Amino acid sequence: MTHISEIGTYCLVLAFCFSLAQAVFVVLGKGRGGIARYAEGASLAGAVAIALSFAILIFAFIRSDFSVVNVYEHSHTDKPLLYKISGAWGSHEGSMLLWCTILLVYGAMITLRGQGLPESLRLKALGVQGGLGAAFVGFTLFSSNPLARLADAPLQGQSLNPALQDPALAFHPPMLYLGYVGMSVVFSFAVAALIEGRLDRAWARWVRPWALLAWSFLTIGITLGAFWAYYELGWGGWWAWDPVENASFMPWLAATALLHSAIVMEKRDSLKAWTVFLGLLAFTFSMMGAFLVRSGLLTSVHSFAVDPQRGILLATILLLTAGGGFALFALRAPSLTPGGLFATISRETTLVLNNLLISAALCSVFLGTLYPILMQALFDKTMSVGAPYYLAVFGPIMIVALLLVPVSTLMAWKRADLTGVLQRLAAAFAVAVLVAAVGSLFYKGANLFSEAGYLIGLIVGFWLVFGTVRTLMQALDFRLNAVGVALRRLPGVPLATWGMILAHIGLGVFVLGAVVESHQKLSVMQPMAVGDSVTLGQYELTFKSLYQAPGANYDAQGGAFEAKDGRGRVICQPRPQRRFYPASDQVQSKVALCFTPLDDLYVVMAEPQTDAGGHTSWQVRFFYNPWVRLIFFGPLLMALGGVLSLCDRRLRLGIVKKPVKGRGRSEEG
Repeated sequence: MTHISEIGTYCLVLAFCFSLAQAVFVVLGKGRGGIARYAEGASLAGAVAIALSFAILIFAFIRSDFSVVNVYEHSHTDKPLLYKISGAWGSHEGSMLLWCTILLVYGAMITLRGQGLPESLRLKALGVQGGLGAAFVGFTLFSSNPLARLADAPLQGQSLNPALQDPALAFHPPMLYLGYVGMSVVFSFAVAALIEGRLDRAWARWVRPWALLAWSFLTIGITLGAFWAYYELGWGGWWAWDPVENASFMPWLAATALLHSAIVMEKRDSLKAWTVFLGLLAFTFSMMGAFLVRSGLLTSVHSFAVDPQRGILLATILLLTAGGGFALFALRAPSLTPGGLFATISRETTLVLNNLLISAALCSVFLGTLYPILMQALFDKTMSVGAPYYLAVFGPIMIVALLLVPVSTLMAWKRADLTGVLQRLAAAFAVAVLVAAVGSLFYKGANLFSEAGYLIGLIVGFWLVFGTVRTLMQALDFRLNAVGVALRRLPGVPLATWGMILAHIGLGVFVLGAVVESHQKLSVMQPMAVGDSVTLGQYELTFKSLYQAPGANYDAQGGAFEAKDGRGRVICQPRPQRRFYPASDQVQSKVALCFTPLDDLYVVMAEPQTDAGGHTSWQVRFFYNPWVRLIFFGPLLMALGGVLSLCDRRLRLGIVKKPVKGRGRSEEG
């Protein structure tokens, strides 16, 4: 048992060899059977080897094997089991092994789920996936081995960063990486199609489920990260436009554009070059995210490492991989035929506009993220790009894109009647404006600009919800005099349609939560001693007493508070804490949340202070966050929509048959 970590390292070596062989077999066989078919076995063997290596790392954390450097630096015997396990990916080395494990497992899924694909395309995609695997596993093995040993094993470890000891963050990296790395399959199929010179409707149909799977995981991962930042970091917000947050948001935007572009390519055999370009771009941004958090270019609570040498190696992988893909695209793009034609007024046109707007929004985030880095590197100027920039540039672009969503879903393919679509949506838009106008009466902003922004945000959110409901009514052929008939049609609505509806409603729910929370949130911060009270809006917070609460690997001192509403009723009794972790000699604030169906009362204690008279007080921050629950519920609805779409047999991984004609009027949007 003392040498099990060496077995893990041997498995990592085997995974590297199998990935390299997977790529070599395809190259030698020119992707056309024969020796190239051995790539399938290599992909399966590589996945098993890397999974064993990762399992051994987790086992080393569980049994507190401090002879492993990674375990010594990020674990402790007193740490709860969940955080021992999550410590396996709580470091740069462990997170890279998680990345590689997912990458090779996705390669095995191409073998297992791609038997209905043309053999040459499948084998070429496996070759590209093998090359990616060899690059990342090689990087992990030779520069970031998570199973490296210490000559003399210490008796105790240094423990994991207290901020990372949280359930949401335990699941955040795996979900995020399932999305990040899932885009590698799209990248591999894009490169394979460019090599083969085959880009058609069938290719789009084969690729779209993989993109949808990765997009769904990425949505969940980003949401978990935002929720962790909200209640663990203690600053009262959920998104700060941190460069590392943006690093996960950019591939999500690219994947969103890809999904809509792939629909046009599948239905009309159009946008071939643009769709394959987005397939390359989505994984490129995923790799860029891996580079940013490990290069030392960024200082963030989300960053894994600050080693410039490893950053250079990752940058080399990024440049070679992305550069090779885009160079091949540049060579092949002129030969790609335009495909099917469509009228100016059609669903294809609205989806093209959607893509252009999302791409413009993506460029704004990219510039805001990279500009400070470039200024620092080129001119040694330290600067930051914050929320005002993104609200001024990203916000208006996305407003226009979101306004188009309900219109697009009701437009017909090839040629549409815009007047008829607008007439069908007129009632939904009127209701959205009316509800938003009523809601804005309860908001008094700092200026007219703030009040106008609040009203526009509410209109967009309600428009997405009511406009999407109108889409469902259209699919059911809903009529007031035949409600029963429409309800009986519900079971016949394709799962892909339900997925689209849930995703768009979830987007509207998120917009409503973000608009209301950002405009109507209240906060106050002041020193408080036991017995003191503070008022925030209609709420009063009273500091009732102090208490001690020892934990599994920390000692905590907390405050017992009482929150009352304007009528004097006790709403909740929040108990924020200050936790001291002896193993790492760190102190962490633990937020207390008063959950309501939509709103939060949010309390956090800072360091104690003693005045000249010997009286001790604590800095207490008290927030009222209205509708904040919708911010996290909306994206989960979106991810559920993606899962439902994948459950539709016509979009299931590996299913390549054409859909049955006449089943459902609106499948995706």
